[in-house]
Amino acid sequence: MKKIVLIVCVLTTVTVFAQKGNDAAKFASTITQKDLKEQLSIIASAEFEGRETATEGQKKAAAYIESQFKKFGLLPGNGNSYQQVYPVYQDELKSASLKIYNANFAFNNHFSLMLNNAINGNVNINEVVFVSYGISDKERDDYKGIDVKGKWVLIIESDPADIDKDSLSSNFRKTFTKIGTATSKGAAGILIISRQFENTKRFMPPSIGNMYMKKQGGNNSSAPIISVSYQAASSILTKPINKYADLKNISIGKYATQLNIDVHKTTKTLESSNVVGIIEGTDKKEEYVVLTAHYDHLGKRDDGTIYYGADDDGSGTVTIIEMAEAFAKAKQKGYAPRRTIVFMTVSGEEKGLWGSDYYTQHPIYPLNKTSVNLNTDMIGRIDPKYKGDSLNYIYSIGEDKLSSDLMPISDSINQTFKIEIDRKFNDLKDPNRFYYRSDHFNFAKNGVPIIFYFNGVHKDYHRPSDTIEKINFDVMEKRARFIFTTAWVMANRNDMLKRDIPLVIPER
Repeated sequence: MKKIVLIVCVLTTVTVFAQKGNDAAKFASTITQKDLKEQLSIIASAEFEGRETATEGQKKAAAYIESQFKKFGLLPGNGNSYQQVYPVYQDELKSASLKIYNANFAFNNHFSLMLNNAINGNVNINEVVFVSYGISDKERDDYKGIDVKGKWVLIIESDPADIDKDSLSSNFRKTFTKIGTATSKGAAGILIISRQFENTKRFMPPSIGNMYMKKQGGNNSSAPIISVSYQAASSILTKPINKYADLKNISIGKYATQLNIDVHKTTKTLESSNVVGIIEGTDKKEEYVVLTAHYDHLGKRDDGTIYYGADDDGSGTVTIIEMAEAFAKAKQKGYAPRRTIVFMTVSGEEKGLWGSDYYTQHPIYPLNKTSVNLNTDMIGRIDPKYKGDSLNYIYSIGEDKLSSDLMPISDSINQTFKIEIDRKFNDLKDPNRFYYRSDHFNFAKNGVPIIFYFNGVHKDYHRPSDTIEKINFDVMEKRARFIFTTAWVMANRNDMLKRDIPLVIPER
């Protein structure tokens, strides 16, 4: 029975596409290499300074995208506005001091802090729990028999295998694992004993913190994290520690202390935005097809280095712009979509999928009436590890989830395009975790069927060298036309996509 139902579904989809295919092909052909290159030469230009979220470069890019939506005749997607503005926050450190038993320890010489989650004010600590290396796994448990809930913990940053080594480098992944363990056990604050203070060329943390978004209905801060030198740790524990390696001889347990931390910081409220334009549907205009790409990237560094983000995700951004123009031309010729098409370029993706997260928490259009989200993030390059026709492929992620309609539609459209649709990243346990790493995920976790189009990573991924001259515009053109045609079918089919497959996210 299941096979019969699937065959009927495929045949129905093929029939619908056959009826609409010639119309779709006519307007898909207006998406050209020349136009994609012209748009990308602007989006990935030095003028926009890498389009980092909540910067002037990002705002310039947003204004440009809005101007294109207006030029094509798209309606504003957020009431009378083409932008959905959301707040972004950034802390600035004004002062920080550490006193242990009335002895002062200098900032950056003997302690430093993570500004985003630093306390703001004065804290006295009368007891710490020393948990040695702070490891808790099947091979070693430094927390065995110790309750650290509501306590400040003191952790050696090094691991047992490298504490005697002279290396001053840190394994940040292991350090954050230790921080995560302490946080999960309810620690009120975390003191990391770092040997970085012995390095005269160490990185000095800036006085301006990373941007962040406040979580709805709660405090954005987790447990405060402070790095201290082994000399400061010696004073905290009142134990003789003459060199970093001596920490291995200190017993795990609770230690009385007299420690005072005083931090003063201010918080600036910044703004970023999603750019939203729509082409209103006809008989099904209260249902929606949402096309997304993120237009932000990694910005400009203090030394003037620009992260242009031509592929990531300038390629997706200009695809949205060109699809918007193609659909607008279709409507002008009397081929209006049945469903309303929402063209949305989001910001904050590189910070943590912020823009799409804000949209799905504050949806302009009901998510339960959103038939599908097609997300385009990096379609202008070639994965050097791709094993197949590297000039004629696309990674399609998410088609086997949430809706059994998705894959048959893609396959029916591909009877014309004959692209190699590679679905190898569909496994939710794939170590690359691509399913979780772009804006479609915020739609998917809210039940909206999605397809994520992707070319794979390359040596210029997240580097200043991700520039326009490395884009394969012939390959990009075919991919963009394929995505446009998929959107066309989604917007004009009789029914919204079924939501008949539950999304079960595996535990990490």
